[in-house]
Amino acid sequence: MSKESYRFSHRQSVGLVFLCTLFGVTAQYFIKTSGMQMSSFSLMGLLTNVHLWAGLSLYGISTGLLILALRDGELSLLYPVISLTYVWVTILSVMVFNEALNVYKVSGIGVICSGVAMLGKGKSE
Repeated sequence: MSKESYRFSHRQSVGLVFLCTLFGVTAQYFIKTSGMQMSSFSLMGLLTNVHLWAGLSLYGISTGLLILALRDGELSLLYPVISLTYVWVTILSVMVFNEALNVYKVSGIGVICSGVAMLGKGKSE
């Protein structure tokens, strides 16, 4: 008795990778805050840092979802979608950590979004 494994559609694979980007930005938030909380670097400090482990766990979940998405999707389309993580991290950095936004960051975000949109458009034709 063999079980057919679940296969993801193209749209579901893209959705999973998009979800990976959200897990990735959340992981970055936790890792950044874990570093900000550490007064000194020590092994015990690393092992007991809840924000660090939350961030690493979210990266693990993101990787698992990415594996599932890549199993049925096109690598050349899905992998560039991961670059949206840079967009979310920049937005998070400005909104939560009050980091400066400049013309280079805005331009980079525009290039990333345009590239992902062009790749997606190319797939639909």
